[in-house]
Amino acid sequence: PAATRGPGERGAARGPGAPATAGTTRRPPGAERPRGPSGSPRAGGPPGVARPFWRRGAGPPGERAGTGRRGGGGRPPRPPARPVAVLRLGNPRRRIGIGLMAMTFVLSIFAGRLIQLQGLDSKVYTAEAAKQRVQGEKLPARRGSITDVNGHELALTLEAREIFVDPAEIAADKRDQVATILARELNTAKETILTKLADGTSRYEQIAAAVDPAVAQRIMARDLKGVGSKHRYRRDYPGGDLAGTLLGFVGTDGTGLAGLESTYDRLLAGRDGQQIMETGRNGQRIPMTRSVVQAPVEGRDVRLTIHRDVQWAAQEAIAEQVKATGARTGSVIVMNARSGQVVAMANAPELDLGNWTATSEENRVNRSVTDVFEPGSTNKVITAAAALESGAVRPETLFTVPDQIRCADRVLKDSHPHPVERLTFSGVVATSSNVGTILATQRIGDEKLHSMLQRFGFGARPGTGLPGEEAGLLPDWKDWSGSQRCTISYGQGVSVTALQTASVYQTIANGGTRIAPQVVASTTDAGGAFVASPPAKRTRVISERTAREVSAMLEAAVSESGTGNLAAIDGYRVAGKTGTAMRYDTRCQGYCGYTSTFVGFAPADKPELVVLAVLQDPQEGYYGGEIAAPVFKKVMTFALKSGKIPPTGTRPSPVRIRAGE
Repeated sequence: PAATRGPGERGAARGPGAPATAGTTRRPPGAERPRGPSGSPRAGGPPGVARPFWRRGAGPPGERAGTGRRGGGGRPPRPPARPVAVLRLGNPRRRIGIGLMAMTFVLSIFAGRLIQLQGLDSKVYTAEAAKQRVQGEKLPARRGSITDVNGHELALTLEAREIFVDPAEIAADKRDQVATILARELNTAKETILTKLADGTSRYEQIAAAVDPAVAQRIMARDLKGVGSKHRYRRDYPGGDLAGTLLGFVGTDGTGLAGLESTYDRLLAGRDGQQIMETGRNGQRIPMTRSVVQAPVEGRDVRLTIHRDVQWAAQEAIAEQVKATGARTGSVIVMNARSGQVVAMANAPELDLGNWTATSEENRVNRSVTDVFEPGSTNKVITAAAALESGAVRPETLFTVPDQIRCADRVLKDSHPHPVERLTFSGVVATSSNVGTILATQRIGDEKLHSMLQRFGFGARPGTGLPGEEAGLLPDWKDWSGSQRCTISYGQGVSVTALQTASVYQTIANGGTRIAPQVVASTTDAGGAFVASPPAKRTRVISERTAREVSAMLEAAVSESGTGNLAAIDGYRVAGKTGTAMRYDTRCQGYCGYTSTFVGFAPADKPELVVLAVLQDPQEGYYGGEIAAPVFKKVMTFALKSGKIPPTGTRPSPVRIRAGE
């Protein structure tokens, strides 16, 4: 039997197999509980011993309160629950230290970033902020005018407005309305405007570059949100296609792209100004902030040597003849015989400056200075001048002229079959005999002929400074083939431009002194005063005597017995020469078609004006005396009347054409 402990003793005897529990006393099976003074079983065990937690105010788990079982029929008590583990907190000083270290690390990152922003990279961010805040607006300069010799404006600058939109400011449900109004006012496709309005990220879209101020005023009067206008200029050409290829045109940004607009772009354009100011997010100026204005410098004016009325007459005449003959192109040049100034420079087809974008690139060029061709018989005056200057022949020198001649491996012929003739040298030029010209060339040699061609300007640019100006082709005399030694004498085997050919006849009309062609008479300075262009280069080519003798031969060519009689003008003495040359064309990779020319001057005894007319690849007739001479006559007649140049009233000296006359 297990020993029992008295009251106040800790612990209890352990029965077999029973777990030891602090503060409890075990009884043998069947033993009664100790009773209290009232005879009831003791509820709490021996005095001084704490009751188990499950006995405080209740029976053991699973047993109803207030009931107890006696005897050995009861269940052994349920083992106590496992004690709850308690978390022991760490040292608070350690926690505070770790927190301070973390805060210091984070603050050091912020401090480093601040040093970078406000110290190391401050200038960079200041500049970026200024870019967003400070806005610059270009103040366009007014482009200078181009006028004719009398001050009539051929190209001028007018007030205009640029229309633009801010797509981000236009609500989606308003886009169709805005596009409809703008399309109607600007005569623009509505779909194009809608495409620009659809870009909600854009803040600026140009709708029209330069519109009439009245149109812009109507648009702005509608107070459309997101639609604005700016002051601009636009280029205008009152004459439409008048001198179109000579003047050229400007692009949408106002830069000269062709012709004189390109050559004198820096002078005409001036210098744009600028306004710098600080604006807010909505584009409005921030009050009391800086504003810098640099005023634009207006472009200077250019005055040409062109006479507006003569230019118009030249364009009309060549356009009509190109259409009548089915020619591919045509050109007319009018020059002042005494000064070398170009009075008119017309081409057909001409360029419509009001709609130049619709014209093909090949028709935008000035054919008078860009297109090269073989001059044909108009070149015989150079051969005549070389022969006379060398002393090998005189105007009365007789030549026995058949209608054909062998030259190296080729047989060369005159334009018309004829029996053998006895022609004077004047007659050779007047009747435009190829064979007679070859016979005269054989007396002077290749080198002297080549030298004379060079002195007349062949193989070199005329010097006008016009875009695309060509020098033509003049092979070295040492490289001439056997047949070239003959064909070059009458204008086949060399190539020139229309302006070069006109310059040859200006030299003869001016007494043998060549003056470089001029197109610009003067420009304005910074104060607006006109400054004359530098004097053109003057070169003595042939003697005055030779010039007079050649002039007399050319006057005979326009007589009834010459090839250019259709160029004669009633009351005036006219000197000139026809030209009909086979035309080399890259399209057929050889000679196909003809170049028809007539060039001359009047009055023959006191020359004032030189006129050249040339047609390329005519389909209805091709002789220069038939289709080019009438154009010369029409233009020269108008120019003489326009310039108030009277007839001299003299009669030409008789020129002997054939032997026995």
